[in-house]
Amino acid sequence: MKKTLALLSVVALSLPLFAQEPQTAHDYEVYKQLNIFNNLYRELDLYYVDSLEADKVIGDAITGMLDMVDPYTEYYTSERTEELRQMTTGKYAGIGSVISVNRHARRCIIAEPYAGMPAAEAGLRVGDIILAQDGKDYGLSEEGREGEYSSRVSQSLRGEPGTTFSLTVKRYGVENPLTFRITRRIIQLPSVAYSGMLPGDSVGYVRLESYTEQSTRELSVAISALKRKGARALVLDLRENPGGLLEQAVRITNLFIPKGREVVSLRGKNAEGGTSYKTVAEPLDTEMPLAVLVSSGTASAAEITSGALQDYDRAVIVGQRTYGKGLVQQPHALPTGAVLKLTTAKYYIPSGRCIQAYSYADGQPRHLPDSLARAFKTASGRIVYDGGGIKPDVEVQPDSLPTLLSYLSASEALTDYLSYYRQQHDSIAPPEEFSLAEEEYEEFKAFLKKNDFTYDNQSANALSVLERIAAAEGYADVTREEFAALRAKLSHSFDHDFSYWEPQIRILVESRIVGLYYYQAGQIAYALRADKDLEAALAALCHQN
Repeated sequence: MKKTLALLSVVALSLPLFAQEPQTAHDYEVYKQLNIFNNLYRELDLYYVDSLEADKVIGDAITGMLDMVDPYTEYYTSERTEELRQMTTGKYAGIGSVISVNRHARRCIIAEPYAGMPAAEAGLRVGDIILAQDGKDYGLSEEGREGEYSSRVSQSLRGEPGTTFSLTVKRYGVENPLTFRITRRIIQLPSVAYSGMLPGDSVGYVRLESYTEQSTRELSVAISALKRKGARALVLDLRENPGGLLEQAVRITNLFIPKGREVVSLRGKNAEGGTSYKTVAEPLDTEMPLAVLVSSGTASAAEITSGALQDYDRAVIVGQRTYGKGLVQQPHALPTGAVLKLTTAKYYIPSGRCIQAYSYADGQPRHLPDSLARAFKTASGRIVYDGGGIKPDVEVQPDSLPTLLSYLSASEALTDYLSYYRQQHDSIAPPEEFSLAEEEYEEFKAFLKKNDFTYDNQSANALSVLERIAAAEGYADVTREEFAALRAKLSHSFDHDFSYWEPQIRILVESRIVGLYYYQAGQIAYALRADKDLEAALAALCHQN
């Protein structure tokens, strides 16, 4: 059935290409297969026992076909083209807040209001449960799916700029519902999420979140301000930056390297894949020592910037190997008003390396082992390798964290605690200084216990698997006592775990609390207090000097 659906999607997208007779053997084979499938679908439509819903079948078919290529070739129906535009511009009209689903309440909640945006200005807070909009109830029906539900609520909160509506919410610890009047406006999230001087007053730091239309301008302004404050070196943080506009990658790289240098070239099957992009303006600074922080979530345009700066020996790259998204997408408008965002080429950076990972498994990139990677040279003759993504000059291994933190981070108990804490404190210390007092940490633990916070123990789960295997192999009787004793030792103790992992738990909880008062910029400032990547970058900059 999957092959059938995939062929149907080929029919839907490709028939206009064959208004004339095919000219090549490849064209003829495609033409032949399309005709076979066209006849097959016609027979199904005429004689199948139930009627086929063409829009659903074709939609599933397109999804099935695109699953066979890369993860970035994507079909946008005419109803979703606005979503594509928002991705490239970073703009939309709404209230300026992330929402998520509270499974216990079966409703959406305010998950993260953005600083200076309508939701925050109106007084909405993290954890507020959305009850109604203009009096219309917004609960999740029993048969509803969470993803569709949250998308529906999110879309209802968006609309024409300047339009006003009422939003009724339930706030933790407040007996009666609260109603807020909110006026929608154009929301454009800043590309520069945070910038500031690091301790020591000689190194500036900038966190770049995305590559949208205003990214170069925002970054240039931030760097210029830091230089006026005395910055003699710079850390550019591209961790978890998913990229965006290619043109912005070239312009941002141009801030640090001279005019006329190639930044990236595109190589593909057609003419549009043979383009080279060079710097066209005078740079902002070519001398200031520069370190670029990257992670496994650094992708696409952010990889072009970090890779080009590495190839020109302009920056030291610090962190973890980047994602490896070296595929170029072009939007192709379809007659129906839909858009196919289609991969047409691959990115190659100045040394000749291709950014793209060599394959995908479960939607994740797979990089070549170092032993199979090819060697290239930077401008100064340093050896660098391909294999997918950008390999840092200074690699920093991320800390191994317990599953407890994953459960805690996503728990509704933590969200309720944040609401409780915000109710009790009108203000807190600055992000650079804030920490929970010992009695507050104990209060936090008591709050979780009271709210029945639970989490899985991986070692105990693995023991259960081993016990089942032993029983299947006939060792149940002789190992019963040993398994029982080991299970008793591995059964997690709330007090033990929250004591043993207290430093890591504190970082999570304190960061979330800081976000309640200082939003994303505050969370970044807080995180820099204990940042292994940043420490390695500062050491590398000192070595450069």
